[in-house]
Amino acid sequence: MALYIGVMSGTSLDGLDIALIEQSSAINLIATHYIPMPESLRAELLGLCASGPDEIARSAIAQQNWVTLAAQGIHTLLAQQQLKPQDIRAIGSHGQTIRHEPARGFTVQIGNPALLTELTDITVVSDFRSRDVAAGGQGAPLVPAFHEALFKERTGNQAVLNVGGFSNLSLIEPTKPVAGFDCGPGNVLMDAWIQQQRGENYDRNGEWAKTGTVEPMLLEALLSDPFFITKGPKSTGREVFNLPWLEQHLSRLPAFAAENVQATLLELTALTIVESLHSAQSDTQELLVCGGGAHNSTLMKRLAELLPNTTVASTQTHGVDPDWVEAMAFAWLAHCCLEGIAANRPSVTGARGLRILGAIYPA
Repeated sequence: MALYIGVMSGTSLDGLDIALIEQSSAINLIATHYIPMPESLRAELLGLCASGPDEIARSAIAQQNWVTLAAQGIHTLLAQQQLKPQDIRAIGSHGQTIRHEPARGFTVQIGNPALLTELTDITVVSDFRSRDVAAGGQGAPLVPAFHEALFKERTGNQAVLNVGGFSNLSLIEPTKPVAGFDCGPGNVLMDAWIQQQRGENYDRNGEWAKTGTVEPMLLEALLSDPFFITKGPKSTGREVFNLPWLEQHLSRLPAFAAENVQATLLELTALTIVESLHSAQSDTQELLVCGGGAHNSTLMKRLAELLPNTTVASTQTHGVDPDWVEAMAFAWLAHCCLEGIAANRPSVTGARGLRILGAIYPA
């Protein structure tokens, strides 16, 4: 038995998720802590997702601020659990993705693991995606192997859907290697649109989208993006789907009511998930949803409508809090690295083979 901490900051940039797990014959979530992202840091991290002036210095400063925030959260969690740094075998730190372009052979997550080790006095494992990319893979998604480990005892064809800034699927069949890939935008476009139009960070429960009507012309235009035509392994990010991408499409079409655009963006997320699932695993019996999208009741209802023969439910129905699955995954990935266990899946990323993921910064 060993204790690991996972730190996850996703593409939604809403905050840092910190999860403490116990790794034994099973994976058990022990405790969690959440830190909202300061608006100034969020703005800077968003800015670093695109080319700009003085990027190297800006990214160095931003990751120092990110790590300081993470370290504060880790110390808070340890204090709450009456634990000492030496009680934790390692921290699995995903860092913050600012560029993800596997087609060009790179992915960039900033998070200064050396500084995180210094500030916590705990071994840090980080940079999980680079080895898979070096082996010809997409470097994402990495969570399917964890989903497989978490839900492997279940029978029948399952899928685990993570809806964060982007959506990705893990396909779990009893007689096959786990498969998975990114489906496309999850919350990223809906969040960007409501922030621009209403000054809100996200559409709680999809309430604003629910007041609108899907615009077929806009939906058709958005679905024409080449990403949706390609089959997995595939991954995507803000480099492809962002507010300027949406605005470019809108500029070519008649003006639409803002709430109708939001409704169409929710439909885009739902349709691309369902079409991806149908094409890869048409006989899915159960779709388990995690990430922020699991709380969007409008999206969950739409997924259930589009999948009448599939049970659509939060991972909570199986005792796994949907908000903490990804942070748990990076704690588990740290365990795999230290134990010499390959944690990528070539059937997911397209890498040339199994690889041990992560770089170790000993305490």
